[in-house]
Amino acid sequence: MSHLQARGLAGGYARGDIVRDVDLELVGGECLAVLGPNGAGKTTLLRLLAGILPATAGEVLLDGVPLGSRPRRQVARTVGLVPQGVSFAFPLSVREAVEQGRAPHLGPWRPLSPHDHAAVDAALAAFGIAGLATRPVKELSGGERQLVLLARALAAQPRLLLLDEPAVSLDVRHQLELVDRLGELRAAGIGVLVVIHDVNLALRVATRIAILSRGGILRIGPPEEVVEDAAFADAFGVRTSLVRLPDGSALAAYSSAPPRN
Repeated sequence: MSHLQARGLAGGYARGDIVRDVDLELVGGECLAVLGPNGAGKTTLLRLLAGILPATAGEVLLDGVPLGSRPRRQVARTVGLVPQGVSFAFPLSVREAVEQGRAPHLGPWRPLSPHDHAAVDAALAAFGIAGLATRPVKELSGGERQLVLLARALAAQPRLLLLDEPAVSLDVRHQLELVDRLGELRAAGIGVLVVIHDVNLALRVATRIAILSRGGILRIGPPEEVVEDAAFADAFGVRTSLVRLPDGSALAAYSSAPPRN
């Protein structure tokens, strides 16, 4: 199983570092949910972990090898990234957009092979959009376009997936289907790191939760422990308690946290 590890990771933009001294790891078969307030550095962290943004300190290791020493195409075959707010510049059908996910496996001008087409078919089916294959992407709703982005990433057959707010445009039914799909990916040995705002959705999908605040990790561990931890209150300014449901799962309930001294 693939293994992604950040050690003392820092990075940002021209104005300075946004992420500072982050240590975390992602292994195949788990789902790590990253929660944090607006401006905490969650998207920047994903870009650093994917190698899109260079680190100013520390390092990212992929299967024990520094990410920057690997060819970009090789990294893209193993680590898939689904960013927020992607627009499609060209008039593509849904299938054509998902076929772009096979790019890391193709040489210049090489047409898709039967194996490539099978990977695209599987990705379309996984997110329930095979019936939209011939539709222009620009005619889709925001939620449907989000599913296309997820399918495009899955078409590359990565071993690790980095998802930035994948449920943000999805209705309730598709959010629940996303929970099921992420469970299936984990069962197939794929590691998923998901940036997410919905704490209750995180409780449903995550095997571990990390709290990111002011660019650093405040706490990382089992979901229910982290959500009730003082670090959560420090990051979000609310106190959290868990309400048990008859099926044994839990929902988070909130109240105002006392002001910090």
